[in-house]
Amino acid sequence: MEIFNNNKTYDFMGKKIAFLSISGILIVASIFLLLTRGLNYGIDFVGGTIVQVKYDKAAPLDKIREVLENSKYAGSNVTEFGTKEEITIRFTGSSSSVTNDISDEMNKILVPTGNFEIRKIDMVGAKVGAELREKGIMALSMALLAMLIYIAARFEWRFAIASIIGLIHDVIITLGLISLFKIDVNLDMIAAILTLVGYTINDTIIVNDRIRESLQITKERDLDALINDSVSRTLSRTVLTSSTTQLAVLTMLIFGGEIIYAFSFTLFVGIIIGTYSSIFVVSPFIKFLGFNTDSYRSKQAIKAANRKEKEKLRAMYEQGRV
Repeated sequence: MEIFNNNKTYDFMGKKIAFLSISGILIVASIFLLLTRGLNYGIDFVGGTIVQVKYDKAAPLDKIREVLENSKYAGSNVTEFGTKEEITIRFTGSSSSVTNDISDEMNKILVPTGNFEIRKIDMVGAKVGAELREKGIMALSMALLAMLIYIAARFEWRFAIASIIGLIHDVIITLGLISLFKIDVNLDMIAAILTLVGYTINDTIIVNDRIRESLQITKERDLDALINDSVSRTLSRTVLTSSTTQLAVLTMLIFGGEIIYAFSFTLFVGIIIGTYSSIFVVSPFIKFLGFNTDSYRSKQAIKAANRKEKEKLRAMYEQGRV
């Protein structure tokens, strides 16, 4: 399916300063949000307890907050969970002792608020939360390092650095939006970011592969022209893949409920940003890092000559002439 005319070359590189300026503004705004508002860490990372409660009619949030303020759970965060009948109560800390059941305590405290049922209680200790946060950051760092090594080995180190810059661009802006909309940061979100890293690097590799192919089959020396042609040839594929993926993610975002909302939101905004960066951000950095078409072709010619010489020596050895 062809969305864009594959015979037409769009001048992406001619507008690179404008697109990079937009990215720069978004990154600065995201960093500002992360420094001022921070991230809203869920109990997976800071430790604490979440009590999920379902009422037989709309939950009286004001009354619930009032009774909790008059108990040992003062300062708890009470929010709706998917529907007006269901709520979550979040507070730091877990049960004070093994004999002190939070479910029993909540059943007694919430009696004045109406008919309800405690559906679920999740508890994570502060030490476990800190450990999970550390491992989440480590997993993301290892993924970026693995991508860097893979692209450097498959293409060229400038392609690898440009691709990692694109990934960092995507992650920072995605985290900025997460901070803006106060989405809870939990293990599901880390999984979404790792999924996003794999998805966006795939788009970037498609473009890089097309640039490398153009270097091999044409004698074009102008890098801008090569990049414009390569991105234009892959544009239909990139947009079509992103659009169809977004349909599935949008379905999860709308109908998946609160349980997977953080995961769905992260993927939804991340795919948009990742598609944008693979088209408008990564390629200009290949040029900024000093990639030269003549130098690349010269190195590839030397590699091809060495490979041919090795094959010749191997053939002579197998024939007993060496």
